Amino acid sequence: MNYITRSIENRLHEAEKAFKAILLTGARQTGKSTVLKEIFRDKKYVTFDDPFIEEQARDSTEMFLFLNQPPVIFDEIQRVPELFRHIKIRCDESSERGLYCLSGSQPFRLMQNVSESLSGRVCIIELSALSLREIQGISFDRPFLPTMEYVLERQKTVRKPDNIWEIIHRGGYPELYQNPYMDWQSFYASYVKTYLERDVRDLSVVHDLDSFRRFMIAVAARTGQMVNYSNIADEISKDVGTVKNWMSILEASGIVYLLEPYTPAVLKKAIKTPKVYFRDTGLAAYLTRWLTPETLAMGAMSGAIFETFVISEILKSYSNRGIDYRYCVSYYRGRDKKKIKKDGQETAVESEIDFIIEENGVLYPIEIKKNTSQSADAASAFPILDKVPEKKRGMGAVICMCPEPGKLRDNILELPVWYI
Repeated sequence: MNYITRSIENRLHEAEKAFKAILLTGARQTGKSTVLKEIFRDKKYVTFDDPFIEEQARDSTEMFLFLNQPPVIFDEIQRVPELFRHIKIRCDESSERGLYCLSGSQPFRLMQNVSESLSGRVCIIELSALSLREIQGISFDRPFLPTMEYVLERQKTVRKPDNIWEIIHRGGYPELYQNPYMDWQSFYASYVKTYLERDVRDLSVVHDLDSFRRFMIAVAARTGQMVNYSNIADEISKDVGTVKNWMSILEASGIVYLLEPYTPAVLKKAIKTPKVYFRDTGLAAYLTRWLTPETLAMGAMSGAIFETFVISEILKSYSNRGIDYRYCVSYYRGRDKKKIKKDGQETAVESEIDFIIEENGVLYPIEIKKNTSQSADAASAFPILDKVPEKKRGMGAVICMCPEPGKLRDNILELPVWYI
């Protein structure tokens, strides 16, 4: 099985030199164990997936730590929360760096233990599923930003995929690229079963796993949409409180991402509801039964899945550099109407900007369209950001399936999706 070089590797090496402990989080099957074993070959590897080792760590914690001296990797450490307090003590007693590498597939439980025991002593790094850059073996690691400087730099390494829909449909879990014999449907069927029976059951008081599976399907069908808890509750015959709780489980375990709206006080008509995006388009396609790249590309959900893929790729470009993107990305939708032409007639619709990146007081608006050609009208909502005081509107972009980058206007780029 061939190892796929991960963009996060440089960040992990930097963290090893600066911190006493590293915590690698991320959803199940994103490759956390593999990358830690590959780049830290000098460290002993211990996994608590082994019931015997888990029992040793629980029942004889002091002896276990004595037999497993740092530098050491502890995988699936959320299974043994008792260790966190002892690791804290050992970090405090030593002046060395890179003592412990911790990882696990339940970010919610991991973060609870870290906040209680290792706050200020650990570098927390998120590992996402494979990005398009990683799938193509491209080492370019700058976070995406729709500027001419970025485009010119990205141009040096960019490579157009033979069929982008094959990659969107396949998803980004490493096993699907490392194992040539792995069947797509079998992988995702096993993934969902394992996630439900191990992560969901452990994280919560969910006993009705069939209902939770139907909930996952309902959310997957709404990827790229504003969250409507009541609508989902009606569909799966549960109350709104249960649906909100279950959504927090999907978010905490890295299955979905809730994109918060951009709501400065000056934009009084801004809608304040978050949008939900599946982290992996392959999983979303599996749950909504788009079983081939061809049917997905031509199907009713193609636009939503394409938007989900684009936003996921942008977020990966930030997390792979160790940047916490949660405070610099958003979307805008407002009740201030704009007029568009549809079927030869003018129609009033709500203003919307699919994605906004904020950096150094500059707002970069992004529109996402699956078509190959666009007009400047696709970015007609961008000037709304000019109303925000003390912020500057930067270069905007329409990300689509166009063959080459271009300009729709002086301050609006047209970019192929593979330029992210």
